[in-house]
Amino acid sequence: MHSSALPSIGTHDLARLVHDGDAVVVDARPSDAYNGWPLRGESRGGHVTGARSLPAKWCDYLDWIEVVRSKRIRPEHRVVLYGYDDEAERAAHRFRGSGWNDVAVYPHFVDEWSADASLPMDRLARWNHLVPPAWLSDRIEEGSIGADDGQMALLHTHYRNPDDYVLGHVPGALPVDTNSLESTETWNRRSPDEVAAVLADLGITADTTVVLYGRCSHPRPEDPFPGSSAGHIAAFRCAWILLWAGVRDVRILDGGLQSWIDDGLPVSTEPTPAPTRREFGRTLPAEPDLAVDLYEARHMLASDTADLVCVRSEPEYRGEVSGYDYIERRGRIPGAVFGHCGSDAYHMENYRNLDHTTREFHEVSAAWTAAGLAPGRRTAFYCGTGWRGSEAFFNAWFQGWPDVAVFDGGWFEWSNDPSNPVEVGSLQPPLNRLR
Repeated sequence: MHSSALPSIGTHDLARLVHDGDAVVVDARPSDAYNGWPLRGESRGGHVTGARSLPAKWCDYLDWIEVVRSKRIRPEHRVVLYGYDDEAERAAHRFRGSGWNDVAVYPHFVDEWSADASLPMDRLARWNHLVPPAWLSDRIEEGSIGADDGQMALLHTHYRNPDDYVLGHVPGALPVDTNSLESTETWNRRSPDEVAAVLADLGITADTTVVLYGRCSHPRPEDPFPGSSAGHIAAFRCAWILLWAGVRDVRILDGGLQSWIDDGLPVSTEPTPAPTRREFGRTLPAEPDLAVDLYEARHMLASDTADLVCVRSEPEYRGEVSGYDYIERRGRIPGAVFGHCGSDAYHMENYRNLDHTTREFHEVSAAWTAAGLAPGRRTAFYCGTGWRGSEAFFNAWFQGWPDVAVFDGGWFEWSNDPSNPVEVGSLQPPLNRLR
């Protein structure tokens, strides 16, 4: 592929197109760069305001055209792409081969657009808490990961599946079973004392930078323990509990272990030595407002300034299935806003890209806005037992929403109380799907 086969435009022309809305601008860089990471030393991290994220990496996916359609990029649109190296050209040729005729590339994002503070850019509010594999690899290379000094910890999360860690993990990671942080009776977070003991054993203090990830496998609801294959949702669950406890710097490896492997980085089968036990340094929970209990959930439903958001699949929301073999009652909480999740209780397609990275935040925000949600309101996400609700919570938290929480008990706790009302049947319009 040669860029000479494609028309290119200059900075002045792109600025006019962005201002007038006369073209669809596509960012073909990795989604981490789109979110705000200056992966090539850009003067400003982030993306051209209004650009859509469509990494060149996705050009090889069979579902590429479906993703493009979900982003409402039509063949009649004029498309301008930018990226690193040959990313824009690669994606542009994919568009050309798929029926788009008016396609051009912009080759000066790094040296001109990001360098000019007068040109509009946008980024994820907490972009540095959703980290790329390259950043984590640098921390390993410099010795920050695996150093027994309490400054940084890397956690490989799983649910009752220690073989998941043995199979292969990021070097320096410590294994964490979600059962150590969740009660196996209620599936709520464990008591402050129990959580404090787990964090102490992991050498984690309130000032430790903690990075979490899981393995993105293919869980099936018919499996005996399907959550054992949904490790990256588990990472969000554990990360939320750490925030609630009071860890000040919690981060997620975007895309989980799959992103690490996709970047050709090495995995280890050697266990990481247990760290020195440390006291946490804050009274747990230091951030209690991040959790909503049943009493507050009931009051939120009656409030004009709060929203309870159901992050469950359509069949669960309609009451066709409960979603779990240990939950009998079916239906939804009356008055809750439907926030969707994906195909079932163990998938989050509506909040993820095809490579398991977190979905473009503008798309999630637009879907929430269409559902009536707003960042200025008290917003609590719930699912069946907290995993999916935690991932949705982080989507809002990454965006800088100031008053978000997880209704920890979720449908499990609500449905176990026969006095709580339940609805079944039709639903509000769901979030736009990626596939």
